[in-house]
Amino acid sequence: MHTLLDPFMVPFVRRALIAGLIVSVLCALVGTWVVLRGMAFMSEAVSHGMLPGVAIAYLSGINLFAGAAVSALVMVVGVSWVSRRSSLAEDASIGLLFVGMLALGVVIVSRTRSFAVDLTSFLFGDVLSASWADLVWLLAATVTAMIVSIAMYRPFVALILDRRTAHTMNLRPRLAHVALLGLVVLAVVASFRIVGTLLVIGLLIAPSATALLLKRSIVATMAIASALGWSATVGGLLVSWHANTAAGATIAGFAVLQFFALLILRELVATLSSRVQARA
Repeated sequence: MHTLLDPFMVPFVRRALIAGLIVSVLCALVGTWVVLRGMAFMSEAVSHGMLPGVAIAYLSGINLFAGAAVSALVMVVGVSWVSRRSSLAEDASIGLLFVGMLALGVVIVSRTRSFAVDLTSFLFGDVLSASWADLVWLLAATVTAMIVSIAMYRPFVALILDRRTAHTMNLRPRLAHVALLGLVVLAVVASFRIVGTLLVIGLLIAPSATALLLKRSIVATMAIASALGWSATVGGLLVSWHANTAAGATIAGFAVLQFFALLILRELVATLSSRVQARA
């Protein structure tokens, strides 16, 4: 047992563990709303749409988080604008902006050889390089997400159940939608250093989707999703260390594996239960 847990004796692995635990809470808070609202595609588009901003920030020597945030906001505002100004459905608008922003990012990257090495970290994350400054930023983002979730709880629930009812009850569904998009941007931007833009959707969606299989309340779903994220972080880091695999990808893989494991287990239990009832 001591040998198994040896990685957590290493300082940078301990920082990675703390970072993963914080990100798990952040993604559980935001991911629960995202799954219930059906915004997984939007979250995926935002995570990929950050590439131009990060590339420009890298070339300009400014903070990568700032570049990622600006690019993500452009993505969100662009989707909203295209949806209002055209007859396209929102998912079509998301698809257009998704491809456009990603293409722009690839074009910028292709002109800069020096960014190629750092691009791998951007796409797949580098949780083992998490600094104490990163942890402070993650903690601040998590506290912000918690405050917004508490303050906007009723509007968010009403928006998920019925937008018209939310409007009738004067719960300002448009503001709730904007706030929810803001949470998505916050979670994706804060988490991309840990699991990368290609894999952040794994921690944002998988733990919450897994928790929802248990059909609990929203608050309970967030708590269960956090616990599932923690187990994915611990398991992913241990496997990554001993099997010499990419830490961020292994963590995200663990999160997705939990979903399918619980889904299969639930189906087996349901099948056995139906057979027992049939024999009774």
